[in-house]
Amino acid sequence: RIINREIPAQIVAENDRFIAFLDIMPLAHGHTLVVPKRENDYIFDLTDQELEDLMVFSKKVADAIRSSVDCLRVGVAVIGLEVPHTHVHLVPLRTADDINFGRPKLSPTREELASTADRIRAAFSK
Repeated sequence: RIINREIPAQIVAENDRFIAFLDIMPLAHGHTLVVPKRENDYIFDLTDQELEDLMVFSKKVADAIRSSVDCLRVGVAVIGLEVPHTHVHLVPLRTADDINFGRPKLSPTREELASTADRIRAAFSK
């Protein structure tokens, strides 16, 4: 529904095949989801080319996150159980616990999400 703009999202990057947007209940500020626009439930059902292109696009988004959010690295996770659509989690990391999905999520305000998205978008555009 985000892809079709049926629900709002803080989109940080997009091309004709993929879209990246902030998680509204992030593990860390800047936690971003990267999603293929073609509906697909399971990441390993993507074609080899789609998987390769998804990872290359995710890398570009991760570079933008790393240059605009206070972190040491950007962690990557694909769980695939939360929603029936492939999505890659890009999580800014300062410690390994920052990517622990069992810990409480943050509750950023709309303004905080918008500010973070603006910084990532600007870095992605460079």
